[in-house]
Amino acid sequence: MPDARVLIVDDEPDLVELVALTLDRMGLQHSAATSLDGARKQLQATHHDLVLCDMRLPDGDGLDLLEWLQTRHPGVPCAVITAHGNVETAVRALKLGAFDFVSKPLDLSALRRLITSALKLSERRGGGPLTYNGPRLLGASAPMQQLREMIGRVARSQAPVHISGESGTGKELVARLIHLSGPRSEGPFVAVNCGAIPGDLMESEFFGHKRGSFTGAVADKKGLVQSAEGGTLFLDEVADLPLHMQVKLLRVIQEKTVRPVGETVEQPVDVRLLSATHKKLVDLVSRGSFREDLFYRINVIELRVPSLRERPEDIPELATHILDRLARRAEDDEPAEISPDALALLGGYSFPGNVRELENILERALTLSLDRTIRPADIKLRTVPRRDASEPPAAMAEPTAVDEDPGSEALGERLDELERDAIVRALEQTRYNKTAAAKLLGVTFRALRYRIKKLGIE
Repeated sequence: MPDARVLIVDDEPDLVELVALTLDRMGLQHSAATSLDGARKQLQATHHDLVLCDMRLPDGDGLDLLEWLQTRHPGVPCAVITAHGNVETAVRALKLGAFDFVSKPLDLSALRRLITSALKLSERRGGGPLTYNGPRLLGASAPMQQLREMIGRVARSQAPVHISGESGTGKELVARLIHLSGPRSEGPFVAVNCGAIPGDLMESEFFGHKRGSFTGAVADKKGLVQSAEGGTLFLDEVADLPLHMQVKLLRVIQEKTVRPVGETVEQPVDVRLLSATHKKLVDLVSRGSFREDLFYRINVIELRVPSLRERPEDIPELATHILDRLARRAEDDEPAEISPDALALLGGYSFPGNVRELENILERALTLSLDRTIRPADIKLRTVPRRDASEPPAAMAEPTAVDEDPGSEALGERLDELERDAIVRALEQTRYNKTAAAKLLGVTFRALRYRIKKLGIE
């Protein structure tokens, strides 16, 4: 954007001059303000495409200007300049909607990358919502509309986002949409399953290695983090990272550098970090198996993907899309159909495996069907469906909701597990309001309190 204009808000003349020289070399227009009041006046008088704001100013805090911008000029990205090592302040700024942060002393190459990314965001926005070409989330239900809105909002920032949700809900798809909707869409999207990498190879896979650094290292190798340079690194099942890798990942986030195995110097990296897991990180932190400091770094913004049972009205659209895809894969001219009775049967099922399970059910049903029309007899469900799809998941489950193959576990233990999961999901859905959770589960407040204590949920 050659006509882009950047506002520098800082009361240190040397820093303002350094940033101004950088902007001049990038061919960008700029102006400066030494106080919050001066910055507000300039922003009201002249359009700016980016604000670079120091956190400490004579008449207040940079966070005050950030909040003011969110109200008056929400389309203008704001990046904050923080003191070296003051990551807590940077995290606060990101939570308030800052585009990104850069630490003193300024790394000019990092500053140029930040400015370029922020101006791409302004250019793509064009005064309207971000758009992308690629995979989309299906469903017109309220939870999916809210999720799409949140994806558009978090895509505007470079803040780390943690995507939570049950297995099979589409967390990686959400991560890809965040990447495609933001200023890094032209960069790589590198997805890593943290639970699939052997522990002894994990550091080399993540950070790369130098030739001869260990037995078998016959050539230099770029790590997954470096492969995401200029784009997005998505850490799926981040809860499976061992503690020693959690420490190293924390440094990557804080310092924005990596050191390959066998290398003596650190290399700067420019990646946006997204993570996901189906596990509850808060519980892992309390048990000491996940670092609390890393939890707060990757969980700057949390995005929850709803389960399929929370949006049963989306099942017909999902089923049609899946059958179309199966037809294309089999090179069939016409996709199979699904009868209304079969759709009604699916609508009353709890879908513990979510969308992924729906895909498997339909593929199996398509194989069993005789005339390219899926009927209830073709659908094999592994649990007894709920009669009322609006019931909470496995609500205080009856014995019939247990999987057909209980394995070696005792029935009582499995029922306790189902009950615990139902209570935890209800508490999360009601933001831990026990009265509302009891109403959602269809039990009295006293009964819920007794079960919470009995199952050791608190």
